[in-house]
Amino acid sequence: MLPSLFFKRLKMISLVVLILLSAIIFKLTYNTIFLYEKLNNSAQDMWNRSFPLSAERGKILDCNNNILADNEPTLSIYAIPNQIENKEKTARVLSNYISMDYQKILSLLNRKSSSVTFHPEGKKLTYEVASNIKKENLKGIFLVQDNLRTYPYKENMASLLGFVGIDNIGFSGLESYYDNYLRGSNGSLSYMMDAKGGLFENKFYDIVSPSSGLSLKLTIDLNIQNILERELTNAYILYEAKEAMGIVMNPNNGRILAIGNRPTYDNNNYQDYSQEIYNRLLPVYSSFEPGSTFKVISFASAINENLIDIDNDYYYDKGYEIVSGRTIKSWKKGGHGLQTYLEVLQNSSNPGFVNISRKLGTSKMYEYVEKFGFLEKTNVDIQGENKGVFFQKENFKELECATTSFGQGISVTPIQLVSAFSCCINGGYLYTPHVGESFITSNNETIYKIEDKIKRRVISEETSKTMRRALECVVSKGSGRKAYVDGLRIGGKTGTAQISENGVYKEGRYILSFIAGAPMNDPQVVVYFALREPINCIQYGGTTIGPIIKRIMSDIFTYLKIEKNYEGEERTYTWMDEKTHPVENYIGKHKSELKSKYYSFVFNSEGEYVIDQVPRVGEMIKEGGKVMIQLGDKNES
Repeated sequence: MLPSLFFKRLKMISLVVLILLSAIIFKLTYNTIFLYEKLNNSAQDMWNRSFPLSAERGKILDCNNNILADNEPTLSIYAIPNQIENKEKTARVLSNYISMDYQKILSLLNRKSSSVTFHPEGKKLTYEVASNIKKENLKGIFLVQDNLRTYPYKENMASLLGFVGIDNIGFSGLESYYDNYLRGSNGSLSYMMDAKGGLFENKFYDIVSPSSGLSLKLTIDLNIQNILERELTNAYILYEAKEAMGIVMNPNNGRILAIGNRPTYDNNNYQDYSQEIYNRLLPVYSSFEPGSTFKVISFASAINENLIDIDNDYYYDKGYEIVSGRTIKSWKKGGHGLQTYLEVLQNSSNPGFVNISRKLGTSKMYEYVEKFGFLEKTNVDIQGENKGVFFQKENFKELECATTSFGQGISVTPIQLVSAFSCCINGGYLYTPHVGESFITSNNETIYKIEDKIKRRVISEETSKTMRRALECVVSKGSGRKAYVDGLRIGGKTGTAQISENGVYKEGRYILSFIAGAPMNDPQVVVYFALREPINCIQYGGTTIGPIIKRIMSDIFTYLKIEKNYEGEERTYTWMDEKTHPVENYIGKHKSELKSKYYSFVFNSEGEYVIDQVPRVGEMIKEGGKVMIQLGDKNES
């Protein structure tokens, strides 16, 4: 009985053991054959540790491939706490090289982590510091490849370009706007770690190389940018303005050639500046009353609706107009008297523009304000764009229409105004302004080009042609005389706007501005320049900003090699203007024939006949100036 029961139980136990062994063998076989890859990957994840290898950001270039934002190779510190034998000593040594105190470093080294970073003090070290750390032979401390973003032009273009953070992520400006393209993909340096955090013997390191970001080529021309930056700095300092801002754009495609503002900052050291300075590019961020520069829009709208003939229709300016019980005065006491509408623009007559607003009516005025883009952002590819402030349509009555006509009671951004002005002189097309031109690989291969975009046509070619002539007359005969240069054919409009706070205009606080295009026979550039609350100057846009526009335009013409054109140029002189005259052709003439009532002659060399002259034929010379004459034999000429 007992033996039988014993053997019975033995068989059951054996069967259970057999089943268990079979299950174990099956499980091992299944895992080995079918789950090997999954389990191996899991084990690798448990043992594998990696350091990031920073990708090089794409460069930012101007239209001529000058580097505006670059990268400098550098190193960052990483630590493997389990490999550090003497953490106190290691912390003490590292505290001598990085701006992190001993206790903080020690607390990091005591973490239960496979690896730690010293953020941000231990990142982007100079090679000198990194070399000294390396000489200390600190076990468990590693120096890993990194990149430092650098901006060679410092304060220039800082607000446009922006900057990156300690992790090479764009935080501001174009660095942020185009971050996904510029950033690239980080690589990694991997190693195998045992249970105690030590390295496996004879186990190789696995390196995944970082992939560089795309370089961004801009429409910005560094030479033109430098001209603008010079004038911004000079005006900001000379007139002690609170702000200075400027834009240069090609009116035929919306490409921004230069843009900037003061105050500015050095984006290599952005931490040293207020966020209010580095987080905004004033020409796209700032909005304010445009003042008389907005008259360009009202004037073009009236011409396009065939409401005024600028040469043959007249308006009598008695010095004021009354609109909805409010008196709107002219800047000139007593007014300008009887004027053509061209003279209304030249003289910047507010009552005259009230009359234009009545001709347009509220519906048409609002329609053109919308068509010219003042009810929306321009969608320029720059971070932080504002769209200004305008009336709701239901609140746009006779008084609002009247004040809008001369740029009061509304708020616009400089980039909106530049886009609309360009539309007025380029044939009537409203473009989307942009600074991005194309994306380029590290092998200098262009892989994507940012196309110019026409939003819509706003006015006719005939209206645009009339506007070019009218705006040129403003500079040659009217309130913009201070910007006049013989042969440059500059056309534009001045602006002087009071600054309001809580709906109340502040006495003596102005924004002075001037917007101009040239040459008006074939527009190539539009320049906008403004000063907020300048002092030590006459508070008129034409008087103070006009000479700045003159210098900018003159230098741009020289750089772009745009030939002067005197044909069809209109000019009316006042007693304040410096008169100029075209130089005649004297080459081949006998010296006795040389006569002029406008200038005198200086003769060089001996001879009887003119073989050369300076200035050249057709160039302008100041009244009372001298023409240099080279004499020689007749056959030399």
